[in-house]
Amino acid sequence: MISADETVFFWINGLAGRVDWIDSVIRVLSCDVFIPLVMFGSLLIIWFAGRDPERRERNQRGVLCSLASMGLANLVVFLLNGILPDRMRPFEAFPGQVNLIFYSPTDPSFPSNAAAAAFALAIGMWLYNRRLGYALLIPALVISFGRIYVGVHYPMDIFGGFACAAAGTIIAVIAMKLCRPIIDWLLRFMRKLYLA
Repeated sequence: MISADETVFFWINGLAGRVDWIDSVIRVLSCDVFIPLVMFGSLLIIWFAGRDPERRERNQRGVLCSLASMGLANLVVFLLNGILPDRMRPFEAFPGQVNLIFYSPTDPSFPSNAAAAAFALAIGMWLYNRRLGYALLIPALVISFGRIYVGVHYPMDIFGGFACAAAGTIIAVIAMKLCRPIIDWLLRFMRKLYLA
């Protein structure tokens, strides 16, 4: 019997292998390099953006929250991978039935580390700047969809990654409140060096 998760996976993955140029674009957008570089580049621009000092500082706190959220989300994924039984990736569970147009990752399928990192960056920024958070949500959705399309994740893996991102962001927000004097000092110090 096939689950709803597997049904949605096969519907999305069934689109792969039909048009070569679309496969090539999605393969690039799903890799571990392109979208993360786009998101980190965006955070670098956001760090220095802002019409006035108050908005710039808010953006900088959003960048710090995003980075902390991503690190903590990855930690949550790492801990879950040590606790939960390994979930086979779609191409392992259904050999010959999956349109695998990507390399074969060897780590557990659930939760998706790529989705956790991307969503954490977006959610962390969203808490400080809604417009920029929504903008960062676009590449997070793209890489998440792409990982299903290329055959390496089920939709529930992506939702698991999103949950890890939310957990990481909650922890990051609490930590930033507890460490506010240190963050205030760090931002003042970086401004003196023209780094903020």
